[in-house]
Amino acid sequence: MATLTKKGLRDRRHNRVRAKISGTAARPRLAVYKSNKFISAQVIDDEAEKTLAAAHGRSFPGSLSVQAVAVGKAVAEAAKKAGIDTVVFDRGGFEYGGQIKMVADAARENGLTF
Repeated sequence: MATLTKKGLRDRRHNRVRAKISGTAARPRLAVYKSNKFISAQVIDDEAEKTLAAAHGRSFPGSLSVQAVAVGKAVAEAAKKAGIDTVVFDRGGFEYGGQIKMVADAARENGLTF
């Protein structure tokens, strides 16, 4: 059982979300991760256990909010390049708001559907 730390509680939420969603070749999973310094996103086919597209905030200097919009745009463009237009969104146990929502909105604006 996870401990009642911030990480433990986030792990519980993430496990609860991941029990319900899974990425397939037809509709891969867009997984978002946020740390104190960076934000990253990956498009994952869970059946083949492969990352199809990814973007990381290290490539985009600035605050987390600036990184979130840039990462959302970059991962959407990489997914489009790989022939993916529909995904399942995995917020990674984080609250859907702030930077997580910014990544999702930027990905939607740049052509991903979820």
